[in-house]
Amino acid sequence: MTDTPKKVLIIDDDPFFLKILTDSFSDSGFIVFNANDGVEGVALYREKLPDAIISDLVMPRMGGVSTCMEISRLGGDHPPVIVLLTSMFQETPHEHDTAEMGAKVHVPKSTPPVDIVIIVEQLLEREKYLNN
Repeated sequence: MTDTPKKVLIIDDDPFFLKILTDSFSDSGFIVFNANDGVEGVALYREKLPDAIISDLVMPRMGGVSTCMEISRLGGDHPPVIVLLTSMFQETPHEHDTAEMGAKVHVPKSTPPVDIVIIVEQLLEREKYLNN
């Protein structure tokens, strides 16, 4: 028996980056939803309840920090995996013990898209075992 495809919501105001990430996640079997800013992202989260959120940090209308914090609040005891993307630092992907700026995982935008997919897959797999 196969698992149902995981749903991911990608929130970014850069159409090129949004397309690259969408293609990478689709090619890996995810159902992908897109939003151009945090306001759209929060609305889509409420409607689609994705398993994972990938949000840009700097966006118009509602930035990534506010977006991630609102989605985490809406998720209650079972929030989705939330990854914050930023071009503001060039470190390696980093996981925090507690959420910082609305997300436990921060990934630089310079990270190859396939690596971002792998990070999300690993986080979802770990969540599955933690919740069983």
